[in-house]
Amino acid sequence: MDITDLNNRIFGTKNKDAKKINQKLRSYNETDIMRILDYQKNHRMNNLQVAEHFGLSRNTMTKWRRMFQ
Repeated sequence: MDITDLNNRIFGTKNKDAKKINQKLRSYNETDIMRILDYQKNHRMNNLQVAEHFGLSRNTMTKWRRMFQ
């Protein structure tokens, strides 16, 4: 579970911009990236759909696909 999700469950969300700010501070290791790319392949989703599902940018998805596939 992500720490921001846990914090939101305990204290609730105060501001929708907080999610946007927290997203900028996230980092992903190679295992996480590969799981996201596998999810994309298994569910036959395009970069935009996966980005919206996981709260990423389309550019990040494109970069990861170029790097790992």
